[in-house]
Amino acid sequence: MRLLLIEDEEDLINTLSRGLRKVGYAVDTATDGRDGLDLFYMNEYDLIILDLNLPSMDGLEILSKIREENQDCKILILSARSNYEQRIEGLDKGADDYLVKPFDFGELNARIRNLLRRSFTQQSTKLKYENIIIDMAKRTVYGENNENIDIRPKEFAILEYLIINRGRVISAEELIEHIWDNDESMFSNVIKVHLSNLRKKLNQHCKEEIILNVRGVGYTINEGESEK
Repeated sequence: MRLLLIEDEEDLINTLSRGLRKVGYAVDTATDGRDGLDLFYMNEYDLIILDLNLPSMDGLEILSKIREENQDCKILILSARSNYEQRIEGLDKGADDYLVKPFDFGELNARIRNLLRRSFTQQSTKLKYENIIIDMAKRTVYGENNENIDIRPKEFAILEYLIINRGRVISAEELIEHIWDNDESMFSNVIKVHLSNLRKKLNQHCKEEIILNVRGVGYTINEGESEK
């Protein structure tokens, strides 16, 4: 999943972007309000973390402009403005959640997971495919007898995006847009390499293919084998 982090505190933005990338998210960053809004117009994001006190453009103005263009993208306000009036204003303008500084990274990560789960109807954080259990909250995959399957962060990000969008075929271009950020170098075969590795690991633990390749179109989840 691809996130946009708009925050003017250099130390905080560096710490958060490293932490979020470590748990598997693609993260683009901006320390200026207008630069952040420009990134929103240029790219497609699954969630935006937005500070309110920003140079060149206030966070609430950015929030309003984002909502004029997109009603579905999840937005989490991250700010030192702790009074209730400002929280209410942010939520009324379309924010999905509000976290006051200082905060714990674990709480931020949990709130991000919760907001992203709202994008689809599944209520459970776990999915089962034959002998495989996919834990969306812990971002881990288990085989038979609770055996941990070594799924790398980018591989899990691909699996997660396909699960969230199950029921439709996802092109390689869409996967790149949502899983790789602007700071990462790309090469033409990157999706095939990651998908090949992921499918090999999953197929060792089940009879049916979990990820189906629709030739010339993209990839989709084999819904026939899944259980909530």
